[in-house]
Amino acid sequence: MAVSTVVYTVQSLNSTCSSISTPTTKTHLGIQQRQVLFYGKKTHRGRVRSGEIRCSGDTIVIGLAADSGCGKSTFMRRLTSVFGGAAEPPKGGNPDSNTLISDTTTVICLDDYHSLDRTGRKVEGVTALDPRANNFDLMYEQVKALKDGIAVDKPIYNHVSGLLDPPELIKPPKILVIEGLHPMYDQRVRDLLDFSIYLDISDDVKFAWKIQRDMAERGHSLESIKASIEARKPDFDAYIDPQKQYADAVIEVLPTQLIPDDNEGKVLRVKLIMKEGVKYFNPVYLFDEGSTISWIPCGRKLTCSYPGIKFAYGPDSYFDNEVSVLEMDGQFDRLDELIYVESHLSNISTKFYGEITQQMLKHSDFPGSNNGTGLFQTIVGLKIRDLFEQLTAAKASAPLEATKA
Repeated sequence: MAVSTVVYTVQSLNSTCSSISTPTTKTHLGIQQRQVLFYGKKTHRGRVRSGEIRCSGDTIVIGLAADSGCGKSTFMRRLTSVFGGAAEPPKGGNPDSNTLISDTTTVICLDDYHSLDRTGRKVEGVTALDPRANNFDLMYEQVKALKDGIAVDKPIYNHVSGLLDPPELIKPPKILVIEGLHPMYDQRVRDLLDFSIYLDISDDVKFAWKIQRDMAERGHSLESIKASIEARKPDFDAYIDPQKQYADAVIEVLPTQLIPDDNEGKVLRVKLIMKEGVKYFNPVYLFDEGSTISWIPCGRKLTCSYPGIKFAYGPDSYFDNEVSVLEMDGQFDRLDELIYVESHLSNISTKFYGEITQQMLKHSDFPGSNNGTGLFQTIVGLKIRDLFEQLTAAKASAPLEATKA
């Protein structure tokens, strides 16, 4: 069996980071914390060692959970856009890397913590949704290290080949976003999150989306699509869906109620479910905070073709938690008129009048830009920016308060 060794040499780090040597320790899984073993093609095995890089400052960790094909990638693009700077794969690294890095954010795909490659999952008879196919110990160790300001050699799951590639060096960012199937499954990882979001796509909408994509674009039969959905459903119901009870915000996508018996999934009813009492997060409201509101904004200031647009807002309960729910049913004809809706929303954490409308127009080609999915993803992105600024200010003032005490 061929063995190859890759040694990372880190140069020209900024002044807040330093490279230090640490002893290698072995976990109960036989995976060494600074020396991680990965398996690739049949007989190839790569061992990667690196020194520890420590950076000053605290990393804020955001978790985004959803099933495959539910809009995580689009949400990440909207979120990184709010913070400015283009999110790109690590420069000079693996072209099949799942990581996206911008000036402020680093987005890690939790598929990288699969413990079994595609062939291994088939042999073991498990899906990627099954916890047995994922390494939660390593996930926790590395997310905690990044939160503590320590760089890690993160594994790469290659979605093209289905193999586990050699790892990549990830330095602690200001904001770390972990997105995938299981960011809230393991309590240790969940406790590291400063804020969490769950994208909840109903079965009817998910089925309609999959038919549109797989039949029209990939030539799959209706029977094969149904079989694929049904094969994943038990694991989704057991391991993915329950995570939404822990989320600070849930974006729920449902069939429209404006068209009777609609089964196309093109017009959507979308809810933004916001948990009350989350530190540094004040839920968005429509007109009057805490009231129950139903609003049809169509008219002189908002163009609405059939079936129109309807908003709703009010308090509710979600998994025994008090929440505020903002709902939009329908879709926009003209995004530039969104400013009318934006002007009636409060606690949206914008920097200037019309920022939501500007962001939506900027990414008008993104999926969901004409309905509540794009609108609420943009709003949550702005709320995360506000949370980051509040957390950063609070941590900066803590030493001063301690000195006064």
